[in-house]
Amino acid sequence: MKETIIQFGEGGFLRSFVDVFIHKMNEQGLYDGKAVVVQPISKGLIPVINEQKGVYHQFLRGIENGEVMDECIEVKSISRGVDPYADYRAYLDLAKNPDMRIIISNTTEAGIEYLGTESLNDAPPKSFPAKLTALLYERYKAGLPGFIIFSCELIDNNGKELEDCVLKYASLWKLPDEFLQWLKNENHFLNTLVDRICTGYPKDEVESLTKRLGVEDKLMNTAEIFHLWVIEGDFEDEFPLKKAGINVIWTDNVKPYKKRKVRILNGGHTSMVLAARLYGLSTVKECLDDEIVFSFLKKTMFEEIIPTLGNREEDIQFGKDVLERFANPFVKHQLLSIALNSVSKFKARVLPTILEYYENNKVLPKCMTFSLAALIAFYRTDESNDNEDIMAFMKDASVADILKKEAYWGQDLSFMKDAVEHYLDVMEKEGMKKAYEEVLA
Repeated sequence: MKETIIQFGEGGFLRSFVDVFIHKMNEQGLYDGKAVVVQPISKGLIPVINEQKGVYHQFLRGIENGEVMDECIEVKSISRGVDPYADYRAYLDLAKNPDMRIIISNTTEAGIEYLGTESLNDAPPKSFPAKLTALLYERYKAGLPGFIIFSCELIDNNGKELEDCVLKYASLWKLPDEFLQWLKNENHFLNTLVDRICTGYPKDEVESLTKRLGVEDKLMNTAEIFHLWVIEGDFEDEFPLKKAGINVIWTDNVKPYKKRKVRILNGGHTSMVLAARLYGLSTVKECLDDEIVFSFLKKTMFEEIIPTLGNREEDIQFGKDVLERFANPFVKHQLLSIALNSVSKFKARVLPTILEYYENNKVLPKCMTFSLAALIAFYRTDESNDNEDIMAFMKDASVADILKKEAYWGQDLSFMKDAVEHYLDVMEKEGMKKAYEEVLA
C-alpha cells in the first residue's frame, strides 16, 4: 500500500483518531494509503512504532445509544515512523514522494509557534512550523504539487495559524517569492476541530488486555467510542471519511463547533484537573465520583462556561453529554496526562471564558479563577510537565509576576491578582478541601 500521508505526532490521540479512520477507509476499499509518522519532538515512540511495523491495537469503549460498547481494532494504517532528530535526511525525503498528498498534525496547543530563531540549515529546526516549512520547501524544489494539511491542535484557527507561521519562516529564511506563491496556491491549510477522549496506554489494564489480545503490544491504546471531526473545507472526494461512516462534518465555518467543544469539554477538563490532582485524585472518573469535585465541575460548566455561550439549549445538552462522557466506566483518563502543557491549555481553553464572563458580569467567575490559582499551586509541585523554562519560572515566581506574563496569557492579567492570591493562600494554608468548600459556598 502506498504512503500518502505525513503525520506529525505519534501519541495516543492521533492513533485513536485519524489512524483509526484511515484504517477503516482502507478496509472498506475507499482509500489506498498509509501514514508515515513523524516524531515532532526529540523524545517519542518512533523506535517502538518501527519495532511493531506500525501495527497496534486500539480499544474503543463506552456507552452508545444506551448500550455498552467494547471494540478492539488491530490498526494497520501506519507504515513506519521517522525521527527527524535521528535521521533528518529521511524526514526531508518524505517530501519527494509524489504519492504524498495529506499532512496531519497534532502537536498540542504549544506546538504551533513561531520562534524566529531557527535556520533552514538546522537539522532539524526546533519548532513544528519550522520543520514543516523545511519539508514544504523540499517539496517545492522537487517540482511536486502541494498538500492538504489538517491541523488538529486545539487552538482557534489552527490551520490558518500554522500557515501564518510557515509564511513567517519562509520570509525569515528569505526563500524565493515563487515558493511563497506555491505555498499559497498549491497547499490547503484547513482549520479543524477534533473530539474524542483518548485515555492512552492502559497501564492498569495491561495484563488483562494483553491476555485478551494474546500478544504483547507496547502501543496498545484506549479511547472512548464517541468521535467527531469538523473540517473547514471539503476534500471528501480525496479523503472519503464520511463515506466510510466516520462522524465528520465538512463545513465552511468550524468556529461555532470549536468554540462550544473547547470551552465546555476541554475547558471543563482543564478547569477541574489541577485542583483535583492537588486534592489527591488521579483520574477523571474519580473526579466524577467525588461529590465535592463533581459539584465544582457542574458549577464551572453550567454557571460559568455555558452562560458565556448564550445558555442555548443545545449548549446545555452538550454539557450534559460531556458529563456522561466523563463518567464513561471504561475511561481511566489520568489527570497528569491532561495536565501536560497546562499553561498553554489554560490560555486556549479557559481564559477566553474568564474574560467574557468578566466583561458580561463585571465580576470574576469564582470557579475558573480558583482554577488559575490551582494551576499556580500545581506548578509549584514536582508533578508539572511543560516547557522547562515555563516550569522554572512558574515554580518560583510571585502571583503578580505570573499574571502579568503576557507571553503566557496574551495579555496582562493583573486585574485578577487579589482573587487568585486569596484562593492560592487558602489552598496552601488550609488545604484543598477548605478551598473547594469556599468556592462552592
